Amino acid sequence: MDIENTLNYKFKNHKLLETALTHSSVSSNISKNYERLEFLGDRVLGMSVASLLYKIFPNEPEGNLSQRLTALVCKETVAEVARNIGIGNFIQVADNEIRENENVLCDVCEAIIGAIYIDTDVTRAMEFVEHHWKGLIDKRVAPPKDAKTKLQELAHIKGVPAPVYEIINRSGPEHEPIFLVEVRLGKDLRAEGKGHNKKLAEFAAAAKMLEQIN
Repeated sequence: MDIENTLNYKFKNHKLLETALTHSSVSSNISKNYERLEFLGDRVLGMSVASLLYKIFPNEPEGNLSQRLTALVCKETVAEVARNIGIGNFIQVADNEIRENENVLCDVCEAIIGAIYIDTDVTRAMEFVEHHWKGLIDKRVAPPKDAKTKLQELAHIKGVPAPVYEIINRSGPEHEPIFLVEVRLGKDLRAEGKGHNKKLAEFAAAAKMLEQIN
């Protein structure tokens, strides 16, 4: 199957792959759509990324690792990986618009991870995750979620609306995109940040905004 070339993984049991790519709009039978595999793949993804972070950042405390993990396994990041791989082209759906739904892309990507886990073992599934997620980890940047949280809290203290984040540019190749995000606080404050996915760019923009304020 063409998608196996895209995934760089050959399934022994092609029924698993077919199930991982089947949306509930095509089959409501839980043994024939991706929902159960997505449940499993979500757990394998979390474990795989946690293991990767543990190795890459030997000197970081648990709190920092947790912040990085949250950013890397969130819906937006997983859906972006799915887009980079081109998974949307292969999803079996009743309505083609479903293919680009962020939730569906995330779920199918996780289902594929679950299918690889069952088809071989956890080692191969973790290798798949490492291949597609390692490039999203920026070792030069401190975990930025804390900055985003602080900015949210600051807005609340100042009595102004919550920060507004907007993607203003996307560049770079499909397999390694760079997002440029602008954050606005109140009427006058603006800052920009870059990252390999939307969430990381938002975190970077929040950090820049805090620098301005301080």
